[in-house]
Amino acid sequence: MTDRPHLAVIGAGPAGLAATLAAAAQGVRVTLLDSAARAGGQFYRRPAAEPPAARPRTPHHHRRTGRRLDEALARHVEAGRVTHLTDHHVWFVERRSHRRAEDAAERGGPRDSFTVHALLGPDQDDSVEVRADAVLLATGGYEKVLPFPGWTLPGVLTAGGAQAMLKGSLAVPGRTAVVAGTGPLLLPVATGLAAAGVEVAALVESADPRAFLRRTRALAAQPGKVAEAAQYAARLLRHRVELLTRHTVVKAHGEERLEAVTVAALDADGRVRPGTERRLACDTLAVGHGLLPHTDLAETLGCRLEGLAVHVDAEQRTDAPGVWAAGETTGIGGVDLALAEGHIAGRSAAARLTGAPPDPREWAPVAKSRAGLREFFAALDTVYAPPACWTDLVTDDTVVCRCEEVTGGAIREAVARLGAGDPRTVKLMTRAGMGWCQGRMCGPAVAGLAGCELAPSRRPFARPVPLGVLAHAGEADDDPSEQR
Repeated sequence: MTDRPHLAVIGAGPAGLAATLAAAAQGVRVTLLDSAARAGGQFYRRPAAEPPAARPRTPHHHRRTGRRLDEALARHVEAGRVTHLTDHHVWFVERRSHRRAEDAAERGGPRDSFTVHALLGPDQDDSVEVRADAVLLATGGYEKVLPFPGWTLPGVLTAGGAQAMLKGSLAVPGRTAVVAGTGPLLLPVATGLAAAGVEVAALVESADPRAFLRRTRALAAQPGKVAEAAQYAARLLRHRVELLTRHTVVKAHGEERLEAVTVAALDADGRVRPGTERRLACDTLAVGHGLLPHTDLAETLGCRLEGLAVHVDAEQRTDAPGVWAAGETTGIGGVDLALAEGHIAGRSAAARLTGAPPDPREWAPVAKSRAGLREFFAALDTVYAPPACWTDLVTDDTVVCRCEEVTGGAIREAVARLGAGDPRTVKLMTRAGMGWCQGRMCGPAVAGLAGCELAPSRRPFARPVPLGVLAHAGEADDDPSEQR
């Protein structure tokens, strides 16, 4: 297999799995790198070990699809077509140009190659290098976090974090929960918590889902999605979860940990309506305002972005030669869209690497599904947006950057008195975004308080790297993808 073209797929979520299987089936050697111990990403996340029957189980649709993907991956790994590297945290992808004649001859032409640098294991104090002919980015997305008074209290977590606890360890974050924010993710989180035995006091949605009913074309094209939403609604009714639309969390209360939240109704402009405040007792608040694409690796490779997502063509190719992208990194769109994009990207990459012109007719049904899903989620984005005036809730003493403990007042002062007009200048003046997360958590909040659009951060590396690893980058002799 080592003499066959080699594709490195980064990310083993739905898009990365679909791409790996599609490329391997076309005879390409694939190395699948992922930071988790098991393939599947957030959506197909499962407990590390089979839990006792007494442990709570949460509903998980698409379970059969996840099992089929797992079984197909195992067959390709056993056959030597795929190398699956778990606990590998990719921090940089390096393009290597082969300008010397002898190097180009060995590779059948002047094509570039890539070296994928990854930190190894839970301690991430060692690094490995994987050399490949092409790279496929399936790096997924991360949650958008918007601060409010009390959001740093123990017991407040993101909606995705609550879902990860349920799926990954079958543990519940508390006894009484409020699920709040905006977006379709709130539905599976609320129903999952309720099914696991948590009393869900309310689902607080800042948008008005009824506005989506006016998108008749998008709804008619995706009857499965409509049925899925109806099933979630039925589960909420069965568990007697109160649904508060056009509401938001104003404040979280507690001394040592979360004890209650105050919610309030929103007017047509996205401002809190005075006199509508309600206090709900709870020990858990799962809050989320949608997802943002992971684009760090794409940016360092020179891929063009459209807004905050990676731009791709009909074959899922980026503007950077030899680089494909699929899934949430090209735009947030859910598991079905990720699977479709991954399949097309894998087929296209395999065809290009083997020298066979890709035939789009071979994946025409998948491409049609992709187009419909993209239209559907574009309509979702117009409905499920954070309240227009969410910054009004951020008081001057509200911590915005948790890593550096920078408050809303400090950011406002940097803007009003010091002339900061963009997140980078705010960062230089206040240290907001200089911590361990490098602005991933506070970036949207800083941009909102600064009155500007969130822009790509253009970090040199995708994650913090020990200086010792950085000093010895490029010295590795062994490529784990070639070890059999």
